[in-house]
Amino acid sequence: MSKRADLNIRLARTQEREDLEALQWRASLANEADRPHLEAHPDAIELPAAQIASGQVWVAELDGKIAGFAAVLDGELDGLFVEPELWRCGVGAALVEAADRGVKCGKESVNDCVEVFVADRRQHLQPHAVILHLSR
Repeated sequence: MSKRADLNIRLARTQEREDLEALQWRASLANEADRPHLEAHPDAIELPAAQIASGQVWVAELDGKIAGFAAVLDGELDGLFVEPELWRCGVGAALVEAADRGVKCGKESVNDCVEVFVADRRQHLQPHAVILHLSR
């Protein structure tokens, strides 16, 4: 991202599952350390529909396109995947923070923590950072 952009973070939708798994493949294969294992075990990539349906997967969007996602399982970060061309642009950090806020709120879904997260995040934005919007 060469210029400031609006980053929208929201809960994933079950109909996005295949798109999210494809993003997971792209991000994982871009990491050279993961590539041999994934090529040997193509069934290693799976995002359970139940995890999405239960509100445990957050999606980051830039310009209406999925830029990354974070998944939480049993109160822990289960996965973090960002489009490789957006690595080191703040997308992953925003997703980790959103997932962390959800866990700290003690909710099964971070959906109930949106207002608290938005207020806090806006206080910590850097001038070059993305503008963060959360939606349900």
